[in-house]
Amino acid sequence: QVQLVESGGGFVQVGGSLNFSCSADGRTSRIDTMGWFRQAPGKERAIVASISRIQGNTGNTYYADSVKGRFTLSRDNDKNTLYLQMNSPKHEDTATYYCAYGTGFRLFIKDVVSWGQGIQVTASA
Repeated sequence: QVQLVESGGGFVQVGGSLNFSCSADGRTSRIDTMGWFRQAPGKERAIVASISRIQGNTGNTYYADSVKGRFTLSRDNDKNTLYLQMNSPKHEDTATYYCAYGTGFRLFIKDVVSWGQGIQVTASA
């Protein structure tokens, strides 16, 4: 079982920047994908971005259209840590962000085997 510990988040000014991270503790797979989902009040949880790892090497990165060009996802495979750089946030980026882990090449909700506790991000003017 992989435990995910998130850090960062909080308030950010619209148009500013914010970083947050997620560390995976436990026995990870040689092929896995980590990512962030988010859920705003009254909305379903949806993928923000994900990045795969194949036998120690970083694989494909996926971004939702709504964040493409503004958010940057990266991972340190030696530290099993995921990083999200949020640039030029908008009001609609306000949500609870959840770190997620799956064993495989993709990370749809049904592929998630471990969730973080969630961190609140609020973008305001």
